[in-house]
Amino acid sequence: MTKRKLILFKYGGNAMTNQNLKSKILENICALKNKGFQIIIIHGGGPFIKETLKVANIKSDFIDGLRKTTPEAMEYVEMALKGKVNGNLVSIINKMGHKAVGLSGKDGQTVLAKKHLHTHKKNGKKELVDLGQVGDVESIDTTLIDLLLENDFIPVITCIASDKSGNNYNINGDIFAGNIAGALSAEQYIILTDVDGLMLDKDNPTSIIHELKVAEINHLKEIKCIQGGMIPKIDSCEIALEKGAKLARIINGTVPEQISALFEHQKIGTIISA
Repeated sequence: MTKRKLILFKYGGNAMTNQNLKSKILENICALKNKGFQIIIIHGGGPFIKETLKVANIKSDFIDGLRKTTPEAMEYVEMALKGKVNGNLVSIINKMGHKAVGLSGKDGQTVLAKKHLHTHKKNGKKELVDLGQVGDVESIDTTLIDLLLENDFIPVITCIASDKSGNNYNINGDIFAGNIAGALSAEQYIILTDVDGLMLDKDNPTSIIHELKVAEINHLKEIKCIQGGMIPKIDSCEIALEKGAKLARIINGTVPEQISALFEHQKIGTIISA
């Protein structure tokens, strides 16, 4: 079997709300397919979940950046991610002449979930908090993804999965993507975000860190260089590399040209390697 050139993209956040930008991003991603790469897109959709829950009049509580998800909310989370976001991405890619297939982790039991046990610090003490149907990745089965890739499809996967008992869970999109990138030994795992990469000083764009080793991550967390929304992104890169991905990279998804320039030997984003 020939060694495959697989690139897995994690796409989400506010870069998804602008339809014109979304088309340009997908166009640049699909152009890599024309260059002989196999492509997978994994997505979340926070803004769409927020909007769907608002319409359904369901309040969202956040604990340490994680959305508390009741069984009632979970129904709407799935509706937003699978029905709205996933369907839309698949339509755009198909219109470009490619063959996209929309999935969630539930399909083909690709991702098996387990309940996320969250510890929250309150008054200096750690306590266990029940976040409802928020999950972690228990295991990955790549059979269905491999089948689709072999038959020239682009899998578009959203971050919902079930546990062994059939309970549905919403999983952090970055962590979900990192696990799949690792399981598939992706040549590159690329996170599209809305900044140019990891900055030594988040308010200074010129302080971008172009290359980072996994061993340096803890120190950068200690000095608060890695904080907020960047934490799950860096954690997911670490997971991907640990589980078999060759390289992880964080780039600016709001600048679609960065995607097409990935293989032109330019310094783009932050490259993380083992």
